[in-house]
Amino acid sequence: VMEDYKYLFKVVLVGNAGVGKTCLVRRFTQGMFPPGQGATIGVDFMIKTVEIDGEKIKLQIWDTAGQEEFDAITKAYYRGAQACVIAFSTTDHASFEAVKKWKRKVEDECGHVPMVLVQNKIDLLHESQVDSHEVEKFARNTGLELFRTSVKENLNIGRVFQHLAERHIESVSRWSDESPDEFSQQPILQIGGHNHHNRDVRVRFANEHELNDVNQHHNHHNHNKGG
Repeated sequence: VMEDYKYLFKVVLVGNAGVGKTCLVRRFTQGMFPPGQGATIGVDFMIKTVEIDGEKIKLQIWDTAGQEEFDAITKAYYRGAQACVIAFSTTDHASFEAVKKWKRKVEDECGHVPMVLVQNKIDLLHESQVDSHEVEKFARNTGLELFRTSVKENLNIGRVFQHLAERHIESVSRWSDESPDEFSQQPILQIGGHNHHNRDVRVRFANEHELNDVNQHHNHHNHNKGG
């Protein structure tokens, strides 16, 4: 039986190795706390359907390896992500320091998608290597919603994904409200009506002003390079 759902939502999970990303996803999707997870090789993905306001949303959660050597592989999987979870560990200060780097990597591939910051292993506060005020200040400054989670105690994990799913529905419904006006002024080219995802790709042609802006910027840039 095919599962019925209204939205398919791709979430990418990033952060240093060893912060508990795979355990987090497993706990959320399978309700288990897997002991002694090995390092994720490349990318793994799991699926879970949640319900928000009576609408079913199928979450596709891509769990990416934290090790640098997998960067080339994992970056390819960021593309098309509609949200991102950046995780770090309470007991690993370097993983918190690396959050900025992970944020930038995802933004390079996906642009500005909804992101949340997850401080995992909150059950090990007595071994904490991060300053909670520093974490809160960072979250405020970057506009990231902060969730403190414990996979072991099953604390706050569902809330992370629930929050992102709610934000996704908001943005989708806002887009569908705005889109008729936004596109009615523009010639539209529909491409690939027959691809297997059965999704139309809309291309909006740039108008003259935008092209002039681009050309001016380009000429200005070349002029600077010449200097």
